[in-house]
Amino acid sequence: MRLRQRASNEVLQPLMEPILHPSQWRIRALGVSTFLGHPLFYVVWAWWLPQPYENLLLRALMALCGLSLLVLPGVRVSPPTRGAAVTFSLIFWLTLPWFFWWMYFCNSGNAVWLASLGAAMLIYYHLTDWRLATLGCATGLLFAWLCFEAVGPAVPALGFAQAATNTVVLSFSWFMGLVLGLSSSNLRREQLNYTLGTMGIMAHELRTPLATMQLIAEAVRNEAPQYAGESGERLQQLGTRLNTLVRNMNHQIDMQITNARLMRPIGNPERISAAQLVREAIDAYPYRSTREKQAVVLRIYGDFHFYGSRDMFHQVVDNLTKNALRSLAAASSSPQPGDLLIEVGAHGARGRIAFTDNGVGMDAELRKRIFQPFVSTDRGTGHGLGLAFCQRVVNGAHGTIRVKAAPHKGAVFTIELPVA
Repeated sequence: MRLRQRASNEVLQPLMEPILHPSQWRIRALGVSTFLGHPLFYVVWAWWLPQPYENLLLRALMALCGLSLLVLPGVRVSPPTRGAAVTFSLIFWLTLPWFFWWMYFCNSGNAVWLASLGAAMLIYYHLTDWRLATLGCATGLLFAWLCFEAVGPAVPALGFAQAATNTVVLSFSWFMGLVLGLSSSNLRREQLNYTLGTMGIMAHELRTPLATMQLIAEAVRNEAPQYAGESGERLQQLGTRLNTLVRNMNHQIDMQITNARLMRPIGNPERISAAQLVREAIDAYPYRSTREKQAVVLRIYGDFHFYGSRDMFHQVVDNLTKNALRSLAAASSSPQPGDLLIEVGAHGARGRIAFTDNGVGMDAELRKRIFQPFVSTDRGTGHGLGLAFCQRVVNGAHGTIRVKAAPHKGAVFTIELPVA
């Protein structure tokens, strides 16, 4: 059972791939090495140390793939778009497993291309996620062999002894690439867990000074009635503002601690009333002003129950409310009642919670990446974990969360959950 759980965590549980995408500097380094390396090795293998088969046109195509990493701006976006990630993966599938398997077949599996193919496998596993590398190695082998059978040169077949020797060497290279890929993946996950855990600890440690500030605020408010006139009113306002500040800070700490659970187990589910959950969450939300609070309108067309973590779903509602109110604040006009409409209803076996705001919206590029870790709707101060956390919690309850948005036309975040 423990082995099955461990295998499931490694293979089936999605890792946070976008944050593992190479940095801009690394992509440039890979582009330069690919762009210059292929012409250089063509000179080596064609003129200096001639190999049975070299193809200038194919080398030029591989070099152009490296050049594309330098000239295509979308590939270097961080965090990457889905298109950029696909482009990056395709380029290195073509220049590593496919190309090296092709050259291996064309050169009858000689010592040079046996060593080169083994090195290419290790490089490929280092460049990308181990699952993608495993799939890429297998498909690269298949497509290279099909291409070789269709248009490859006529070369002597490998003898049994050479084929067996090469198989052992390549199997060892593949196995070590897989092991190193798994260990790197686990190390990155542990580093992320440590970082998020540290965020939670630091946020929790702020509770003590905030508690002291809360006591001071209450003391100031209690002393205010002893002073008549304007002085007493100022003390009362000061105490109220300090109390509101502490409340807002505690709310932010709750969010940071919950977001620090991003890659941790969801916990035991409980049966939750959607209407009650949403009502409690928006009532407890620390609005910055009365006008902001009045902008939120809740409509319950029909209650439904679902299974999940109450605390985490409370945080989901908080995160979506916070994002919507920030979007409204960024709009040019002051918020009006109904600018954030929260709707709860059910249809058949599916329950629905929708957050519709009249804020600044978002463009198509941001909308595609909005649920990726460290992609924030608030480019100024957002850490980009809130919506990734929301998606993980909703998915953990076997539900879905999606967004519809356009620039300057607001956004609609819709949660659908199975009715319990």
